Amino acid sequence: MIPQRYDLSISANQAKLEAADALGQLADEAGMSLIDIAIAFVIHHPAVTAAITGPRTIEQLESQLGAADVQLDGALLDRIDEIVAPGTTVNPADAGWTNPALVPAARRR
Repeated sequence: MIPQRYDLSISANQAKLEAADALGQLADEAGMSLIDIAIAFVIHHPAVTAAITGPRTIEQLESQLGAADVQLDGALLDRIDEIVAPGTTVNPADAGWTNPALVPAARRR
């Protein structure tokens, strides 16, 4: 695995933890689970064509199914955006892997 993704001495990892805590508190205030908010956010986002969940057990699957019926109102979406602004990658290291063959210097002209 990648242990540095969990190292809380790295400020970006600490920021992710704080964002997750804030989203969890928001979910509690809204009377739903963080799972419900997360999946509802994804499945109702206009730029998303499919939400891929990864339950490993029936219990995990059952905990996710209710999100299909969750509607997030504008006020809740605004509060989510205050916690993590749209288009923000809290930790740039989580942006993914860049294929070295695709960086501008390596492309054929």
